[in-house]
Amino acid sequence: MRWMKFSVVGMAGVAVQLSGLWFFARGLGIPAIVSTAMAVEVALLHNFAWHEAWTWPCLPVEGRLRRLLRFHAANGFVSLVSNAVFTWLFTECLGMPLLVSNLGAIGVTALLNFFLANQWVFRYEEVA
Repeated sequence: MRWMKFSVVGMAGVAVQLSGLWFFARGLGIPAIVSTAMAVEVALLHNFAWHEAWTWPCLPVEGRLRRLLRFHAANGFVSLVSNAVFTWLFTECLGMPLLVSNLGAIGVTALLNFFLANQWVFRYEEVA
């Protein structure tokens, strides 16, 4: 069930990320690689908030800042690096459109991000 919730939040995060990417790159004219990193950050904050509220709802408020830092260290690092690298590769090397390239890059990181979140960021054994 947690994987399903994680996936639903992730799908919403995809919409947030793609919208942010379009806004930063096309709307504001920021270079694609910088826009990708900015869009990933917006999606990370969105996803963290939903994971705290819905995917892992029983965790204490007291550890929230530590979990946010862990989320950025784990999911954030993986997402930022892989999204930037794979978006660039798919766009520049394969000639794919920017949003399609970014969607492919998002797919590459989903399982690893769940593993990191479930095993390190939102661990239940810290509740006791």
